Amino acid sequence: MIDRLVAIMARLRGPGGCEWDRAQTWRTIAPYTIEEAYEVADAITRDDVADIKDELGDLLLQVVFHSRIAEERGAFTLADVVAAISDKMERRHPHIFGDAADGGHHLWEEVKAAERAGRGAGSVVDGIAVALPALMRAEKLQKRAARIGFDWPDADGPRAKIDEELAEVESAATDDDRAEEIGDLLFAVVNWARHHNVDAEAALRQANDKFDRRFRAIESAGGDAFAAMSLEDKEHLWQTVAKAGQT
Repeated sequence: MIDRLVAIMARLRGPGGCEWDRAQTWRTIAPYTIEEAYEVADAITRDDVADIKDELGDLLLQVVFHSRIAEERGAFTLADVVAAISDKMERRHPHIFGDAADGGHHLWEEVKAAERAGRGAGSVVDGIAVALPALMRAEKLQKRAARIGFDWPDADGPRAKIDEELAEVESAATDDDRAEEIGDLLFAVVNWARHHNVDAEAALRQANDKFDRRFRAIESAGGDAFAAMSLEDKEHLWQTVAKAGQT
């Protein structure tokens, strides 16, 4: 079945194919790949099975697209991609496919660490993608550093750091300094969330969704007059909606 999709992409990229598809490179379609991954996650959050199927197809197309570009450059093929991930999954599950006595997440991490070392990684934080959402990357950086003991022993440390960073934001002398200190503050909040076993990226996503729902509710309650209402009246609507548990 996937051969049909591979053939479609080859036709689109080939002579007489689609002008837009033929013009794309790894760099130009990378943003679409990220977008499609988020659309899969969104469909999963909504528990929309039909959408999950559709969005997974769009994401699969991105894999085929990247692989086709690579094949044209003589770099690798889709078959190479499949073989590489198959090898990796077997390698990272030696308790299933090999002769390791036990397994679990700790073994997965040990194998990953060995792979990084084999690639000549110079730092424990090597391999964390720069293009990750900032909150997610912050958490991954912190977790990786924690593996070698660079971490607060409990949540009190990052909580105190939040107060310290707030004070530095308030005392910042320039806009650039303020932006830097707010970044440090956000990093400290992620650290505090991590110590409470809270996924900061997921928590902020939920907060965004809550704001979206409540704002739509107060817009609807205010009707045509909403935009002209005072901030106090809008806040009253907000509190009414929040207390009523409508969202």
